[in-house]
Amino acid sequence: MTRQGRRAAVLGSPIAHSLSPALHRAAYAALGLTGWTYQAIECDEAGLAVLLDGMGPEWAGLSLTMPLKRAVLPLLDRTTPLVRQVGGANTVVFGEAGRTGYNTDVPGMIDALTAAGLTAVVPAVILGSGATACAALAALRGMGWHEAAVAARDPGRGGDLLAAAGRLGMAVRLSALARQSPPPGGLLISALPPGAADFYAERIPGAGRPPRAVFDVVYDPWPTPLARAAAAAGIPVIGGFELLLHQAARQVELMTGLAAPLPAMRLAGLAELRSRRRAAAGG
Repeated sequence: MTRQGRRAAVLGSPIAHSLSPALHRAAYAALGLTGWTYQAIECDEAGLAVLLDGMGPEWAGLSLTMPLKRAVLPLLDRTTPLVRQVGGANTVVFGEAGRTGYNTDVPGMIDALTAAGLTAVVPAVILGSGATACAALAALRGMGWHEAAVAARDPGRGGDLLAAAGRLGMAVRLSALARQSPPPGGLLISALPPGAADFYAERIPGAGRPPRAVFDVVYDPWPTPLARAAAAAGIPVIGGFELLLHQAARQVELMTGLAAPLPAMRLAGLAELRSRRRAAAGG
């Protein structure tokens, strides 16, 4: 892979909050990729096709977040089997074969869970039914799970998740979020956007047998009410920063062809989060 200047970006809406630029830029600096740039671009589903069509050979790749992980699929030239199973791509790499879609959320989740010691198959509950919840299903399947409970804000809109579960060979029990309790002695994964799982935090203290671990994919603001409740109950918590870090490292490798400098990326990401929190606190 050339070390000459290339362009990359993260697309989504809203996107101003994204930590991806700090992570990718730190990787480029550590790898000596002078001239490489990475920016955040506000883009919704309606504007995605035009934006992609305007990207020339200087573009190495894209990171995708809400609401583009599913919307990008018909705009790709190639997709990996994992993307087709999950039904979503969070990464686009430009090359001779055109636009290739990848999903680094799944291996990123596996990396984060494994690093936290969550390798034993236990009862699992996923909160949410969007693209990130589908990635969580695939991560569990990749680690040996064959079934999971899923609690959605609107179970009637869970068709995409159920389809992904079928492709993955996962048995899913879909229910309403308002009715789902924490899994006794199991793994709770919140794949909901910031604020959507706040009310669920009240269920943690009342759980007769608390979950073995809680994984909240939110990284800012942090800690979330769910993470605070779990920590107060003595439950190990995995934060969304670990997911973001590991999936970004895989994106760096796909776009540059070089091994990702994970320690440098971690330091840069944590420094950016600390800076944001100081700014929010008025200091």
